[in-house]
Amino acid sequence: KTEVYLRLAERQLELGRRVLVLAPEIGLTPQLVGRFARRFPQATLAILHSGLTDGERLAAWRLAHSGRAQLVIGTRSAVFAPVPELGLIIVDEEHDASFKQQEGGFRYSARDLALVRARMLDIPVMLGSATPSFESLHNVSAGRLTRLALPERAAAATPPTLRLLDLRGERVHAGLSTTAVGSIERHLAADGQVLIYINRRGYAPTLACTACGWIAPCLSCDARLTVYRQAARLRCHHCGADRELPRQCPVCGYAVKTVGQGTERVEENLAELFPGVGIARLDRDVVRHSDELDTVMRRVTSGEARILVGTQMVAKGHDFPALTLVVVLNADQGLFSTDFRAAERLAQTIIQVAGRAGRAERAGEVLIQTEYPEHPLLSGLLAGGYDAFANAALEERRSAGWPPFSRLAALRASATRAEMAIDFLDAARRVAERMPERGATVRLLGPAPAAMARRADRHHAQLLIESVDRPALHRLLDGWLPVIETLPEARRVRWALDVDPLELF
Repeated sequence: KTEVYLRLAERQLELGRRVLVLAPEIGLTPQLVGRFARRFPQATLAILHSGLTDGERLAAWRLAHSGRAQLVIGTRSAVFAPVPELGLIIVDEEHDASFKQQEGGFRYSARDLALVRARMLDIPVMLGSATPSFESLHNVSAGRLTRLALPERAAAATPPTLRLLDLRGERVHAGLSTTAVGSIERHLAADGQVLIYINRRGYAPTLACTACGWIAPCLSCDARLTVYRQAARLRCHHCGADRELPRQCPVCGYAVKTVGQGTERVEENLAELFPGVGIARLDRDVVRHSDELDTVMRRVTSGEARILVGTQMVAKGHDFPALTLVVVLNADQGLFSTDFRAAERLAQTIIQVAGRAGRAERAGEVLIQTEYPEHPLLSGLLAGGYDAFANAALEERRSAGWPPFSRLAALRASATRAEMAIDFLDAARRVAERMPERGATVRLLGPAPAAMARRADRHHAQLLIESVDRPALHRLLDGWLPVIETLPEARRVRWALDVDPLELF
């Protein structure tokens, strides 16, 4: 995939034009920069991402604006970079949710803006992904995009073998089954590297009392506190609350225990099972800056670390040539979500993580631990691959009338009291119901409390606006927003409109 990017960029540079490359995460930017810098040593690069200081960002912006930079590489905000004589836009891992700005007053999709910018400039845009978003697949079907398939892996590498590992009847300790441990031993003995994927940070997601059943809650959110054993802390991943890890139940005084596992506990368990084997962990608790990511990556690529434990960060396009085994620990998390996009995300994650294995001359193996091996998502994904899964899932979306076969907007509100948020959304709904722009194709769903109703001591709720006719939806929103701003209830809440929301929270 990256080789395709490089050849397309080479053609544009030969024509004297410039190239803009978007990556979903800061962590992928150094890799892309390295590949482009090695291929085009004479070209000037401008790098744009949130990890830069204000001075560094200004210097990069000026480099792009002046035209001195032939290549501009950055994360989602780089889509706004002023690049004269732009000839090509590349969006790497276009399916990644990180391209959507979901917080703050200005919400946008960098991928979608890249498409708009390319259309305005009449230049090509390349969306790259091994697991295309359903929106992009739908656009291909509608003739708005052209699909170019890469049937073979780079360097003629063999695709990894995927296997479901039924946990029913298996002995499991700290998330690892006996079969998985045996596979790890086998691959390490053959000088391979191993990746353990678990999308959960910390030591354990829950601290509970063995006697009265007390569970450590966040006092500001409808969430449980995550255990960090090494730091002896309880932390909330939603509001950032942090408090000391108790040694006994604060209610009855009996012993407390951890329930479940995160990356920290899996790393600890692996260190006990494989003493003397180098282990690296890659998650947002370990890697907060690009230099910390570089340190972890060097340990893995040099072979110092033979086992890598990580969250979604490890699935984002990293290249580990010696990696031969991937074990997915918590695949079942995405099987029973209320979010209609959960199945799409789970399938993308499995395929992306699996893609880290067997990228060189050695074949790769992927074990997916599950208690539901007969689940159609998992069995279908392994039997038919991502395309077959996506086609079936898109038919379900079509039948249900969900995106990409309809358009969605979410009016979100938060307040110090739950009824204030609901009152505002009720008032907004009444306004919409009276508007002639609503028409017959626009549906109003809600209002209802968010899936996590209380976060950071504020109560959250949302009203969904859905239509199969995008222009009709926009006509309603254009007339609706100015009226909402004048509502008395609006002054008592924080509210925002999110068009094409990725998260229904």
